[in-house]
Amino acid sequence: MSHFRRIVGLLAAAALLVVLAGCAPKKIYIPVISKGFQHQFWQAVKQGAEKAAKQDNVDITFEGPATEADIQPQVQMLVNAMAKNPSAICLAALDTNSVMDQLNQAIKRKIPIIGFDSGVPKAPDGAIYATAATNSYNAAGLAAEKMFAAIQDKVAAATAAKPVTIVDFNQDATSQSVTDRGKGFRDRMIKLVVDQGKHKLMDIKVMGNPAYIAADSPTTGKAVIIDVVVPASPKDTDATSSAQAILNRFKSSNILGIFCSNEGVARAVLAATNDGSALPKQYPGLAVVGFDAGKAQKAAVKAKYFLGSITQDPVQIGFLAVDLAYKAIKKEKVADVDTGAKFYDAANMDQPEFGPLLYD
Repeated sequence: MSHFRRIVGLLAAAALLVVLAGCAPKKIYIPVISKGFQHQFWQAVKQGAEKAAKQDNVDITFEGPATEADIQPQVQMLVNAMAKNPSAICLAALDTNSVMDQLNQAIKRKIPIIGFDSGVPKAPDGAIYATAATNSYNAAGLAAEKMFAAIQDKVAAATAAKPVTIVDFNQDATSQSVTDRGKGFRDRMIKLVVDQGKHKLMDIKVMGNPAYIAADSPTTGKAVIIDVVVPASPKDTDATSSAQAILNRFKSSNILGIFCSNEGVARAVLAATNDGSALPKQYPGLAVVGFDAGKAQKAAVKAKYFLGSITQDPVQIGFLAVDLAYKAIKKEKVADVDTGAKFYDAANMDQPEFGPLLYD
């Protein structure tokens, strides 16, 4: 009888364990959907996201389309992620309009969405709880300051008879982070030309892609031209073609500088100049300022082919995106976070503080 009771007791205990296992809280799942996977930038974001997942004891997946031109594949990634009943979602949207249905579903299902990098601009109210991103407008303003310091004398000497051109090179006219950078560079450069370049607003002309020409942008000047260039598409081949077209008119347009608003167009300039080695030989005095990092761009900065580049903190972007999502799940109050930016050049890029920011 005692043996029988022991067996019954063991079976009861086993049954209780099964019940308890079934009642155990499900581990938090947060899909992280980026704008791409081809840039080293996104790999660094992934590292940060994984670090936060470990800290907060949550499960994440990290994915992005093959290129930043692949809007529909990203939409499908979001559809698939929502089908898995996530606790929250981290999203860097390529095109907000394309994911509007999913955003509205998230609101109804009370799934917090945390934007990162470019975030999810113009999302429905209540969809985005917070965004972890570089203040791209201000970061590009820093690029303008560094470039202007190198070309100030030539800008001051410009006249309507002998104008100068500064190129604002942007991968697209749709991504919030890219457009913010293009506009930030444009506005800061205009202010510098007026405040320190010995010119009036009427001497400046902003031209090129209409998405980057604001209602108050000067458009009739003849001495200093700020030319905003956007490739036919974000694909590497189109970006490189645009870079080559810019360089082809280096002399005829008297181009003093090129601002590359992300790694994609910086890489395009390098592709058009034999990894940058042609810049000092064929385009003497041209001041190129990039954005982000990657092996090719870092090498160009180190060799002084580029004046320098602006770096974000992609690891921090990924970390804070997941951590904000975790806090939102826990009903904690969350708000937008500026993850910061710095300028690096051949003189400072080997300093310890830049190590985590200059990803490969």
